[in-house]
Amino acid sequence: MNDPIIPNVAHSSHAVLQPLSSLHTFGLMANCFQYQTIDTIDSLVMLLPKLQFKPFILLGDGSNTVFTQDYEGLVLKNQLHGIHVSQDEDNYHLNVASGENWHDLVCYCMAQKIYGLENLALIPGTVGACPIQNIGAYGVEIERFIHSVEFLDINTGLMGHFTNRECAFAYRDSRFKRDTDNPKVITSVNFVLPKQHQLVTSYGPLAELVDPSPENIFDKVVEIRTSKLPDPAIIGNAGSFFKNPTVAREQFVQLQKAYPNIPHFSAPEGKVKIPAAWMIDQLGYKGKSIGGIGCHEHQALVLVNHGNGTGEELLALAREIRDNVQSTYGIELENEVRVMGRKSAVIL
Repeated sequence: MNDPIIPNVAHSSHAVLQPLSSLHTFGLMANCFQYQTIDTIDSLVMLLPKLQFKPFILLGDGSNTVFTQDYEGLVLKNQLHGIHVSQDEDNYHLNVASGENWHDLVCYCMAQKIYGLENLALIPGTVGACPIQNIGAYGVEIERFIHSVEFLDINTGLMGHFTNRECAFAYRDSRFKRDTDNPKVITSVNFVLPKQHQLVTSYGPLAELVDPSPENIFDKVVEIRTSKLPDPAIIGNAGSFFKNPTVAREQFVQLQKAYPNIPHFSAPEGKVKIPAAWMIDQLGYKGKSIGGIGCHEHQALVLVNHGNGTGEELLALAREIRDNVQSTYGIELENEVRVMGRKSAVIL
């Protein structure tokens, strides 16, 4: 496959105090003292000495990260761009730089009549984040279309790649997320999209479409997400704060006896997935706030910054929700959003 098309622009650096509120969509007030942008792979490689000896965090659009305190490490802003498309008789092959906006890529594919990503429209973030999180929505997870992921291995200083299998994808998870002792900076993602594409309309609202097409699936997903989720440009948030948990079927049977109307979905390995939003909503958290941080009034799974929220308030509300779900349902929620402290991720 050909190399990605990436503009040859020199990276910029800033040694002064850098506000982070505009670099993550939750918008909490925090700063860092070391901040650099990455425009080329060469500029990334030049930073290796710093990356190998001090904490760092790579940001795309900042839509799945929240800074609860001033960050003492190095913040890197990913601005790697470029899309290269080739095709054979059966498939389209896309090599996409990791700094590309995800929804912009979906729109690009729709315009080119390259289908498969329409269910994943309007998911915030960059292409580089999609394999880390194994993003998914409305019956589709991105792992089904990822051929391989290219990266810079921080420990060795070498470029490398993982095949789909080597990425070890799981629900909202991957090898990149789990292997914290061997950090890797994703530089591009290789996708394979079949020309004979099978539409996925298993999710409720999509099943109601008459004569579905990729275009009206895309339109419906955008409509649903726009109506259900708050716009970070209007009110700070990072989307769904917690993952939807999966439980053993035996545990679900007991829960269903106590809560006959509990919604649920089949999950791999015979497990059952339970919507975290339902449990949080049942506990009365929709619209509830601690200081400037609250649960969105229409979607309890989304924590929001009303404009004056603090990291302490965010952690307090998230931990209260987690503890109450645990004590009521016997289920431990895991945050989907990456919550950052002074040097590393914070464990709730």
